[in-house]
Amino acid sequence: MSGYHGKLIWAELMTTDTAAGGAFYGDVVGWRVRDMSMPDIGTYHVFEMDDEGGVCHGVGGMMTIPPELDGKVPPNWTGYIAVDDVDRSVADAVALGGSVRRPAEDIPSIGRFAVIADPHGGVVCIMTPLPMPDAPPPPSMVARGQVGWQELYAGDLEEAFAFYSKLFGWTVNQDMDMGEMGVYRIFAYKGEPVGGMMKRPATMPMAFWCYYLNVEAIDAAIARVTGKGGKIVFGPQEVPGGSWIVQGVDPQGAFFALVAPKR
Repeated sequence: MSGYHGKLIWAELMTTDTAAGGAFYGDVVGWRVRDMSMPDIGTYHVFEMDDEGGVCHGVGGMMTIPPELDGKVPPNWTGYIAVDDVDRSVADAVALGGSVRRPAEDIPSIGRFAVIADPHGGVVCIMTPLPMPDAPPPPSMVARGQVGWQELYAGDLEEAFAFYSKLFGWTVNQDMDMGEMGVYRIFAYKGEPVGGMMKRPATMPMAFWCYYLNVEAIDAAIARVTGKGGKIVFGPQEVPGGSWIVQGVDPQGAFFALVAPKR
C-alpha cells in the first residue's frame, strides 16, 4: 500500500537532449542533476533540490525519449500519481473509459508503475512506490523547486473530473467562472487544493497535463528562461491568491510552467 493514493509524487521530463535539458532547468529552477543507472533505459537523471534545512530531495526525473516513442511523441513532462495498487488502478481506469499506454511493470527497488490515458487522451503515470523507511519527510508543495500545481486541459471538464475523482479520490475545492473560457475547477487531495482542470481551448490540439514548477520570483525566472533559449508563450499573469504564473517551451520543445509568490 502506498499510503498516498491520489498524490502527485513525481514529474518526469522525456527529451531529445538530456544534457541541454539538465542545464536549462538547473539554471531556471535551481535543480541539480544526479545520474543513476536504470534497468532497460540506461542512464536516468534525477532532479534534486535542497530544502531550507539543507536536506536533499529528489524532485523529478529526466530521460531520453525511448526508441519506441521516437517520432511519436514530442519532448514532454508527465506526472506520477501514487496509487495503492497499480494493477487494480489500471483495471479501474479502463472500466472508466480510459486506456493503457504502457502496461504495469516493476522498476526494481523503486516500485510498480503504468502509463494510462483518460477518455480524451490526457496521459498520466500511476505508481505504487516501494516503502522507503529512511526517506526524509517530503517538502511542502509550495517550496522552491517543487511541483507546485498540476493542471489539466481536458477534452471535457465534467467527464475528465468524473474519471480522475473516481480513480484517485480527488474532490472539488471550488469552481471559478472564467467567462468565455468556461469553468476552472480546482480539485483537492485529502482536502488540500493541488491542481485545476478546464476544458482545453480550441487552439490546443489535444488534452494534456501541465506542471507548474515553483520559483522565487517570476520576472527573474522569465529572464533565465529566455536567456537559456526557452520561450514564454503565456504570461506573466497574476492568479487568485497573489501568485504569478508563466507558461513556456524549453529549448527542446517541452511545454512547462512556472509559479512564483512574487513578480
